[in-house]
Amino acid sequence: MHDSMLLEEPLIVVEAGAPTAEARPRRLRLLRGLLRRLGSGTASALGWVFGVVSLILGLSILAALPILQFLSLGYFLESSARVARSGRLRDGFIGVRLAGRVGGTAVGVCLSLIPLWMAGLYAGSAAVIDPGGSVERTWRVVGGLVWGGTCLHLLAGFARGGRFRHFVWPFGNPRWVYRNFRGGLYADARDGFWSFVGRLRLPHYFRLGLVGFLGTLAWLIVPSALLASSARFPVLGVLGAVSLAVVAPRLPFLQVRYAVEGRTSELFSFRAVRQGFGRAPWAFAFALAVLLLASVPLYLLKIEMIPREAAWLPSLVFVVFLAPAHTLVGWAYARSRRRDRPRHWFFRILGRLAIIVVALFYVLVVFLSQYTSWGGLWSVYEQHAFLLPVPFLSM
Repeated sequence: MHDSMLLEEPLIVVEAGAPTAEARPRRLRLLRGLLRRLGSGTASALGWVFGVVSLILGLSILAALPILQFLSLGYFLESSARVARSGRLRDGFIGVRLAGRVGGTAVGVCLSLIPLWMAGLYAGSAAVIDPGGSVERTWRVVGGLVWGGTCLHLLAGFARGGRFRHFVWPFGNPRWVYRNFRGGLYADARDGFWSFVGRLRLPHYFRLGLVGFLGTLAWLIVPSALLASSARFPVLGVLGAVSLAVVAPRLPFLQVRYAVEGRTSELFSFRAVRQGFGRAPWAFAFALAVLLLASVPLYLLKIEMIPREAAWLPSLVFVVFLAPAHTLVGWAYARSRRRDRPRHWFFRILGRLAIIVVALFYVLVVFLSQYTSWGGLWSVYEQHAFLLPVPFLSM
């Protein structure tokens, strides 16, 4: 019996090793699928990060442009409103993928213009070294050819969809060129362009920013004017400081309420904001402290006037500081919406004390800004925590 068991052992080893060769292709398929998903996830994450960077740069550039500044403020209000509806901070990142596409288009256009820029550079150098000579004429001809080729390159890139890869290889394959140039190219490009513009919702953001700006300015104009007259009439300055300390803590939540409800009358509903504070006093105090304190360092960028063409650089700092603060305001408002009853009086008193301290400090900063800012008294009206994210409204 012992000998029979020894004879059967090699058979067991052979049978155990047989499935190994069959399982190898399956393991390779699983590994390829894992690597494919990992690569896709990494590309998606990098695209999202690029979209965030493009969004910040885009908002900064818009904030530095007259009239278009309301788009940046409207985006802030919509971002806080979405967080207020859902209670999730991640919902405040609106249009990141769309911003990444716009950023990719901008990068593709800039790269496409490099040959034209170099041809113009050489032509200018030839005009200085040999004005009217053969070298200058040659480079002028080359510049014209490069200009024509660049225009064709850009038109083909936009016709294919305007993504970054379309500018890297604008004409695609011969079948695409043949199919589109037979007909339908203009209609497809036109429909795709207007569809993309519609997804940006520019009229919505502009209206939200404009109405929010005017409603907020209606609350701030009188306290700011009284505060600005403190040098000539100290009593009026004290009255303006007190009124600003009363109005300022409520303004961010009035803006969020307007953005959530969509009615202009909500910009003047002090009672609703007071009730919301009672349901989430610490959240209101924390969000308000972050917003007001985040606006304080921005006054340092107003000590000296900057060139108009570089106005987007301080606006970049303004957007980086104020965008997360507005998102936190929406988060605090969401916490108040989830509760039906006010918190204990002890927590409400602590929240009010914190708000009073932060509000008085903010009023002091605004008051001193008229002596440190390049704009003088005008800086009292440029309250970036509630108005446009731009250092100099007069630019």
